[in-house]
Amino acid sequence: MPYRTLDPDKIIATSDQLAARIGERFPDSGLANVAIELRALALDTKEKAARLEQPIWWLRALIAIVTICGTMVFVFIGTFLSFDRIGPDGFDFVQGVEAAINTLVLAGLGYVTLFKAEERIKRQHVLTGLHSLRSLIHVIDMHQLTKDPVVFNPEVKPTASSPKRVLSKGDLSRYLDYCSEMLAVTGKLAALYAQAVPDTEVAEAVNDVEMLGSNLSRKIWQKIMLIGPSMATKPARRPRK
Repeated sequence: MPYRTLDPDKIIATSDQLAARIGERFPDSGLANVAIELRALALDTKEKAARLEQPIWWLRALIAIVTICGTMVFVFIGTFLSFDRIGPDGFDFVQGVEAAINTLVLAGLGYVTLFKAEERIKRQHVLTGLHSLRSLIHVIDMHQLTKDPVVFNPEVKPTASSPKRVLSKGDLSRYLDYCSEMLAVTGKLAALYAQAVPDTEVAEAVNDVEMLGSNLSRKIWQKIMLIGPSMATKPARRPRK
């Protein structure tokens, strides 16, 4: 079903178009470079998610070999080891059964550990990919950090250490909106990992990344809402007649 799964190609196309839009409106800006990096990360995420969807065949072959070898060992023990030689007190048979039970328990635990190794390996790859997305989210937040609409208030005077404010209201609004769109794209890239690896811990890690981007985007939209008539210079009152 095309509308029940995320299409990585469409996400890449969105990030590509977003990078073009930012580059056209703010050429040679730091945000344009971040948008290019976002597109590169989208391509990388697509490749990683595609690999994670595939089974780790060498590990599954190793599990099959271990399973066959373990079965052969138990068959050998059950075929050639005789338990009819019971001592005077019958302790030999009891000790043999106890050793067999201990062996079965240890073998079972080892098999379960080996069987879950594929899940752990994929989870580690997902966490590594999410770390890159989380870092990019913070980079985007740093670029919008000094874009404060309060500068349009005539009562606010810049200081010697204040950053240069060269954007108009319209450009600042577009700048912040681009930052919000980039954060949304990072959330969709994180969701690709959850789609490729249906794991509870992976889903929680992806939700954390999406929540981080959503919280920062909410702050950005608060700034966008401030860029409006309320921030404009109030018209002078007409003198009363």
